[in-house]
Amino acid sequence: MQNHVVRRFSFLLWFFLLVPFLQGCFGVALVGVTTGAMAVTDRRSLGVQADDAAIELKAGNRLSKALRDASHLNVTSYNRRVLLTGEVPNAASKTQAEEEIRRIENVTDVLNELVIAGNSSLIARSGDTVVTSKVKARFVDANEFSAHHVKVVTEAGAVFLLGLVNRREAEAAIRVARHTSGVSKVVNWLQILSDAEIQRIDASLANSANSASGR
Repeated sequence: MQNHVVRRFSFLLWFFLLVPFLQGCFGVALVGVTTGAMAVTDRRSLGVQADDAAIELKAGNRLSKALRDASHLNVTSYNRRVLLTGEVPNAASKTQAEEEIRRIENVTDVLNELVIAGNSSLIARSGDTVVTSKVKARFVDANEFSAHHVKVVTEAGAVFLLGLVNRREAEAAIRVARHTSGVSKVVNWLQILSDAEIQRIDASLANSANSASGR
């Protein structure tokens, strides 16, 4: 069990160090796999986390080559499902972006939320970052579920929710996000698991955390 935790942190350390250099090459925002302490509570398996990291890196490479005129594309892979957000110049580019993503190994689904418009301003993107922070903070304040289990992506005020949750957690996350200032709409892309499956995953995570702490 301790080896499992060591491998988890080793992978995340590698990813954290490597991504900044790769992002500079791609010109495409890569958003998704968490690092540090949050990884311990991530309900995705280590293998799936690795797949998500690989999908995002491959997506950045493919899109930068295929869509040189589309400079604002955000790729978020969670549990091998890819969310595409940002702006593209035309419908053909939007379609091409999705096609490129679907060709990547291990991608199981794509939610194409790209809009046909000019690139958003830095001020607008900063505003989205603020909204994401507000939603996450309200998740913590509400204390109805672990905020680590719901990933938040914001684009032009629209909040996208991703994660592995039970129905109660999903309903709470959607409700809290909808009542957060600055949120124009909430797009639910959460994956609902049974209570029994969630309990099994959380018990495994707790055991891993206890082993890592030496207890």
